[in-house]
Amino acid sequence: MKTNIKMYMAAGLMALTAMGCTDLDVDVKSYYTSYPESDVALDAKMSNVYYCFRGALGRRYGEAASLSSDEEVGISFGSSYFDSGTYANSTLHTYSPDDASIGWYGDLASGIVFANDAIVDMGSDSEAAAYARAMRAFYHFLLMDSYGDIPILDHKVAEGEMIERQPRADVARFIESELLDIIPKLTDEVSAVTYGKPTKWMAEALLVKLYINWPVYTANDVTAYNAANYSNEKLNDLVALCDDIIQSGNFSLEGGEQAGDGSTPANRFLAKFYPNNGPQIKDFIYAMPYDALSAQGFQYGRPRIWRLGQNDGQGGPSYFGTTISQSVGGNFSVSPECAQRFIDAYKEGDLRGESLIGVPDGHIYMYDPITYNKTNTYYKYNGEEVILTQTITLDETSSYPLSTGADKTQPAINQGFKSIKYFVVDEDFKNGRNQSNDLPIFRYADILLMKAEAILRGATATNGQTALSLVNEVRSYAKAPAKSTVDLAVLLNERGLEFFDENWRRNDMIRFGTFEDEYGYHTKAMEAKGLASFDKTKRILPIPTGILNENTNWKQNAGY
Repeated sequence: MKTNIKMYMAAGLMALTAMGCTDLDVDVKSYYTSYPESDVALDAKMSNVYYCFRGALGRRYGEAASLSSDEEVGISFGSSYFDSGTYANSTLHTYSPDDASIGWYGDLASGIVFANDAIVDMGSDSEAAAYARAMRAFYHFLLMDSYGDIPILDHKVAEGEMIERQPRADVARFIESELLDIIPKLTDEVSAVTYGKPTKWMAEALLVKLYINWPVYTANDVTAYNAANYSNEKLNDLVALCDDIIQSGNFSLEGGEQAGDGSTPANRFLAKFYPNNGPQIKDFIYAMPYDALSAQGFQYGRPRIWRLGQNDGQGGPSYFGTTISQSVGGNFSVSPECAQRFIDAYKEGDLRGESLIGVPDGHIYMYDPITYNKTNTYYKYNGEEVILTQTITLDETSSYPLSTGADKTQPAINQGFKSIKYFVVDEDFKNGRNQSNDLPIFRYADILLMKAEAILRGATATNGQTALSLVNEVRSYAKAPAKSTVDLAVLLNERGLEFFDENWRRNDMIRFGTFEDEYGYHTKAMEAKGLASFDKTKRILPIPTGILNENTNWKQNAGY
């Protein structure tokens, strides 16, 4: 349970506060005359390495990942929540180097700096250093996936040293080499002690992610990758890694899910993402731990709560079953295409269909604030049922490109369904809108579906598992009816249901060749107005202006 790790989390937060993740000049080594040997000292020193990306991951990184995909649309209400266009720019693929939603390059770079300091102290070939190297590889992966060519920072940077960006393919090979070297040195323990830290299984899952996207990352140019010609020499290696994770017996699709009061949840899928999730969830291979008091940064609720969803308009409870103490935004609406995916799933009895409010007919239901279970009672605002629309209608008179209307009234604020995957409790939310829901990064379900994808793409099937059997294994635990056949389109749809709001959709769509499709308001009609881009250069983000100012020898990514 979450309470089992709060003491450990508090120690990490104290270290983060003391050093500050965005300060690239911090000399971590200066805090000790020699490398600390006690577990407490080790955790304090390594907390900067493990949790440096916690804040950005809990908000801004998710904005860039979800809003640029077919999951959600960054609407505004006139100028309200336009925020210099950062949400609209992600939705329309017209990112600016100054957008807040893509400005977390420095957080990842800081994590690498902290990791390199720790590696120097421990000795690069030591088993202890393997944990810092795993995080360094993870941060390189996120930077490479998001920004393309980046420096390979495999050493502690000397004062005045000129840092050069390296080709994306070289970075991918560096990450591969690092992971292959350190995997045997990492613990295979899976417990509350190793939760939120790198393990053998985390590193193997990261390598699987690297391998499934290998043709994307090793293409001569970011625009050169063509999904129709996907050719990947790493597929059988990928399957072997998946098999190692599967056969370890440490993970499963279900186990550990609890309702808010500790009882059996009505929806065991959604219960994985409740505020009481944690190391007991058997599906989590690697997750970022959050706590509204001691490990802050997870703030998914605010933009995803219906615009007036603080209460019922008359001092009564929100649809979460309690009033919400802090104001909400409601400026992330699920795209019509994504909403349809969940409507179809809901009608099949698929538990994942309940990830959105509005499914299936626009109604919002009340939730029990104790169990977090959905009830059969409609949520009403000022005594009237609230009906969300699957389609999103814009205010054509507005000078703001994705405004649904300047008024904080219906129907302007009812445009689009909303995510409820990460249930909000007011006891958490009143603390700066922070939540205690841990955010999964690598899940067992993903391992099964990536193995299925590899087999579909030509890998040799192993251990009696086929692409179809693996997909149906995932569908079965979600109470979805079995498929009779599976192809890449079916698999992409399955991934859209399973990993919605988990920051992988942009990554998936680029690999499957659908990132340049029309969805939400990423449309040709908006392009004709000069408001949207379909340029393949948008597969990576622009380097933030602040980073370019610090590295004057760098050039901005093509297309920006």
